[in-house]
Amino acid sequence: MHQPTGRRRREFERLARRHQRDLFNAARRLTHTLSDAEDLSQEALIKAYISFDQFELGTNFRAWLLKIVTTTHISRCRQRSRQPQTMAWDDGEDEPPREWHKSDESPPEAIVVEHEIDEPIQQALARVPEEFRSAVILCDMFDLSYKEIAQVLNIPLGTVRSRICRGRRALAEHLRDYAQQRGYL
Repeated sequence: MHQPTGRRRREFERLARRHQRDLFNAARRLTHTLSDAEDLSQEALIKAYISFDQFELGTNFRAWLLKIVTTTHISRCRQRSRQPQTMAWDDGEDEPPREWHKSDESPPEAIVVEHEIDEPIQQALARVPEEFRSAVILCDMFDLSYKEIAQVLNIPLGTVRSRICRGRRALAEHLRDYAQQRGYL
């Protein structure tokens, strides 16, 4: 395992702190659950730290970090799809309800993400196929250029345009009733 040292490590820490909210928000939108988003963003940060010596200072660290979180998410999805489904055996005893603790509250950034987009919009976004959803999120929520999205997703520029178009169309279809109820249509 190769790790940055000295000045390079401090530079990583500075850049990571500056972009950690974007990283977490991307992970949250990709995974749809707080715990999965925390795990994904942590794993992406570790991968970024380990490979930081490959990052060229002066280039777009945010895009590089979003590429890592996106490819990590895609790898996790592929890995899960290859694993057999398992179930835990229930011992027949009901567990008593767990008490609520102050430590159970969501971190502030998760609350912001959850309230930034209405629940029906979050649900509609979750229904958009993954390959299209990633492109739409990177474009419309993180304002990456098509060229940056192509680099993050490691796909041709034309494919980026196609995925964004198809993703937006699918999202619009899933939001049709919501838009009519709100008087947008």
